[in-house]
Amino acid sequence: MNGRTISRSQLAALVDDLVGSGVGVVAPVRAPDGRLDYRPVARLEEAVLDGGLPRLSLKSLFLPPTEPLFSFRKSGPDVAIDSVPTTFPPRLVLGAVPCDAAGVAALDKVMGWDYRDELWFGRREATTIVSVACGKGDASCFCGATGNGPAGTRGADLLLLPLDDGFAVEVVTPKGEALLSAHAGRFGEPPNEADVARRRAGLLEGRVEPVGSLAPVTAWLGGHFDDPVWDGIALRCHGCGACASVCPTCHCFDIVDEPEGVTRGTRRRNWDTCQTARFTLHASGHNPRSVQDARYRQRVLHKFSIYPERFGELLCTGCGRCSRACPGGMDLPDVLGAIAARAAAPAGGAA
Repeated sequence: MNGRTISRSQLAALVDDLVGSGVGVVAPVRAPDGRLDYRPVARLEEAVLDGGLPRLSLKSLFLPPTEPLFSFRKSGPDVAIDSVPTTFPPRLVLGAVPCDAAGVAALDKVMGWDYRDELWFGRREATTIVSVACGKGDASCFCGATGNGPAGTRGADLLLLPLDDGFAVEVVTPKGEALLSAHAGRFGEPPNEADVARRRAGLLEGRVEPVGSLAPVTAWLGGHFDDPVWDGIALRCHGCGACASVCPTCHCFDIVDEPEGVTRGTRRRNWDTCQTARFTLHASGHNPRSVQDARYRQRVLHKFSIYPERFGELLCTGCGRCSRACPGGMDLPDVLGAIAARAAAPAGGAA
């Protein structure tokens, strides 16, 4: 582990330094109902580090549920366009769970694929992500099966591993190194490597991966679009889109022009989801995904076949939020398990 240590008092002083210099600090905060949300904090005491999974991921910090792309003003035959800012003030996310940081890294590839999304990358460039290794997994977690893990570093600039009175600090990116260098006085000596190894091992104890390796699932999906496994797979799905709202990597959006009187308006980007019936509805009235089975199939294929084929990794971090949020009890690990059993069955046979 390349890095240093930081005590809780040093971390509190670091937060004070950052806030005092105008850097926004966002961290998990306990809401009145007892759950965690990522919220701005002014002091470390307001944050809950390693308290479990916040109800929503980091996605909305970089891709808000709704945001203006530009506004327009009409004067006779002329139309004037007012751009929105694409640069943002500096910000630090403290206490991100590793599955959320990994989700941000996954969306970097989408947002920079055939077009570089200026708003997304403006926020990314302004933000440093400090993750804390997760010790609060439950039965819905399957981060290990997606190639992540409770101490995964993907998407993080620094990773904090809890120690008795503070954290071991792992430097992951040059941005993380810059934060450490700029505030070197707030960090201690390098950690004891044996202690770090022991604590890493402790994070994995009792962490059961519900579906095991997902490689056979990914390999099977691409050639089985019309397989009988999809028939009735979404009988419990309401098509409500709750799964997409809480997912760290779902990124579908709609763009609409909203009038503001007769001569003004704003073009906005709003979250959308492939799980609703009207998402693929054509103006002609035809809907290529007219049943929920087809819509749920799209969700699974996108995350475990289409995205991996294009980018070489899964569009799922194993956070388990979709299973927790689903009002119909749809459990993604169970679905993947059924597909894995189908993939392992003899050709032409049933699992």
